[in-house]
Amino acid sequence: MREISLHILDIVENGITAGADCIHIGVVESRTEDLLKIIVRDNGRGIPADKLDRLQDPFVTSRTTRRVGLGLSLLAAAAERCDGKMEVTVGTAGGTEVSATFGYNHIDRAPMGDMAATMTTLMMGSPQIDFVYTHIIDGKDFILDTRELKKELGVDSLEDPMVIHQLGQSIRTSLAELAPHADQPETTEKNNGKTHD
Repeated sequence: MREISLHILDIVENGITAGADCIHIGVVESRTEDLLKIIVRDNGRGIPADKLDRLQDPFVTSRTTRRVGLGLSLLAAAAERCDGKMEVTVGTAGGTEVSATFGYNHIDRAPMGDMAATMTTLMMGSPQIDFVYTHIIDGKDFILDTRELKKELGVDSLEDPMVIHQLGQSIRTSLAELAPHADQPETTEKNNGKTHD
């Protein structure tokens, strides 16, 4: 995959398929420590024991919608290519945590990609699921918790396209403020011939 955010999207979809109703997504970018770490934790059914030892096999999957389980194997390969590793932990009562580390400055590391698009895609596609997204860049953090947003808005789910659009803009703005020179995608909007970043 060309972007880390797409790996995250794929791993989160595994949790959705496993019946999770709350998924935590964490991204830690530390340029001084040359580290990028992603963590996806869900409260779904977990991974069957017979598949745990073969998670990096691209032909092993618990999904019924596709026969090939590329997500974890691709993430593991991407991490190892960048002097990192992937680890999967399954709780005794269910739930799964996938973590992967990358050398931040490694020449083969894919860019972070558009986390705002990833998060809004997840929220629009699975409005019944709660997401807690934490992004830390060089010690400064941004946190989005859909449970809190629903309380503030007085709604049971975040399905309004305008709300989702505003959340996407808020995520982009917040990440740009955390690290103005990080590898976040640039977005522009044209209004009356003027371009606004």
